[in-house]
Amino acid sequence: MNWFKKKETSQEPQHENVTRGLLIFAHPTTVIAVEELLRDEGYKIRVVSPPPAYRTGCDLSVEFPLEAEAAITELLNATKLHPIDVVPITTEGMEPLHFVRKKWYGSKYLMVRAANMKITVDAETKIIVNISGGGCPDVPYLATTMIGKRLDEAPAPDEVGFSLCAYSLNTAREEMIRELGA
Repeated sequence: MNWFKKKETSQEPQHENVTRGLLIFAHPTTVIAVEELLRDEGYKIRVVSPPPAYRTGCDLSVEFPLEAEAAITELLNATKLHPIDVVPITTEGMEPLHFVRKKWYGSKYLMVRAANMKITVDAETKIIVNISGGGCPDVPYLATTMIGKRLDEAPAPDEVGFSLCAYSLNTAREEMIRELGA
């Protein structure tokens, strides 16, 4: 057995079906502004964590449909929201990391995590039982205003806080609402 034998490949060059790209930015506030702008314009985008090779101190990037690259970059240039880089997602190592994750604790509690912020809700009553994570100064205030309230009665974190943590917690809250139908 030859351990170093090349795998046989066809003579035709392999062209990967590249359909998505990443907009890489230096600051999370820019990502938040770009997300709002592109959603308002009707683009199907996702805020994701960039692959390690494209981290710039900002742990957020925007995944977008690659066929819209020219129109999106023109719009971003016109609004002075310039990305540091625009890259196609071409290989396995280029895939963005999941920004939002869900975990059930038994069948009663659901925790949704977005970046470093977590919200846990009693699935039956839809009452927020815990908020944790982040390192922003407004996290204790966000927790105080939300814990103990029903998911549909608690204030939206991005309306009472202005940090990356508030943005991340709002993303987790929106996913929680989708998941539980609150």
